[in-house]
This record gives sequence, C-alpha cells and structure tokens, in this order.
Amino acid sequence: MSQLYQMYVGELSSVCYRYVPNENDARDVLQNSFVKIFTSMATVEYHNEPLFRGWLKRVVINEALVYLRERRKLQFTELHEADVQLAPDEEPDPELITADQLHKLISELPDGYRTVVNLYVFEDYSHRQIAELLGITESTSASQLYYAKRLLAKKIKEILNYRR
Repeated sequence: MSQLYQMYVGELSSVCYRYVPNENDARDVLQNSFVKIFTSMATVEYHNEPLFRGWLKRVVINEALVYLRERRKLQFTELHEADVQLAPDEEPDPELITADQLHKLISELPDGYRTVVNLYVFEDYSHRQIAELLGITESTSASQLYYAKRLLAKKIKEILNYRR
C-alpha cells in the first residue's frame, strides 16, 4: 500500500486539485480516494499499467464529484453573454501565459464550469458522458464549457493587458 501510494500520490493529487482547489478539502478527497482504492484493489484486474492508472484517476474524479455534490458546490450557472463578450480577433492565445497561470485561472472558475472543463478537456469525456456523470443535459454541459472558455479568454486577456 505504501509503495502504491508513493508511486501515484503526486499524479492523483494533481487530478484532485483540478476539481477541488481548496487544499484542505482536496486532501480529504484524496484520502477518501485512497481508502476506496485500497479497499477495492482485490476486485480490480490490472493487467497493464495504463489501465490501472486510468482506474485510479476515475476513483479520484468520482470522489471529487461526490464531494462537490454533497457540499452543494456543484452548481451550474450561466453568465450573461455581455459579461464575457470578446470579438473573434480579440481572443487571446492561452499559450501566451504560463501553465501555472492557466491552472490558477481554471481553479478560480465556478465549480460547474471548472468541473465540465476538467472532464471535457483533461479527461476527454464527451458532453453526453459528462451529462450522464453529472446528471445534467448535454446542452448544459456544452453551455458550461462555452461560458468557461469565454471567461478564461477574458481573464487571459486581462493578464496580457496588465503585462503591457
């Protein structure tokens, strides 16, 4: 158990913090995830490392979603289009900021936006899969992603303008 923990704690912590940016809450979620991992290991067949790693990540993601649902933090809101309006030629290139800055901006998104961004962008889930997982419609998932991208673009633009 100790060896497994040491091998994966860094990677699984990163996954956890993407969904639950509060450090103390993320630690609790990660601890609950490892409890589930250790208690379920006898029932899991892991013939290759990539499949096992994927299973570990799914456990952490599911635990993070349970945490967000139980704490009623998983709320799906919509900004008004005017609040995030950018002309197409004004969209900033996210590669102009550091990965740490982008991670921080994502962590500051409202919970619903952040969750959909993580599932869609980082976990490569479809809107149908996200809808089933979160108990929302596909259009809600798509709109959460749309507004999250708009909000991120606005914040990136603010960072880039501040640099000038």
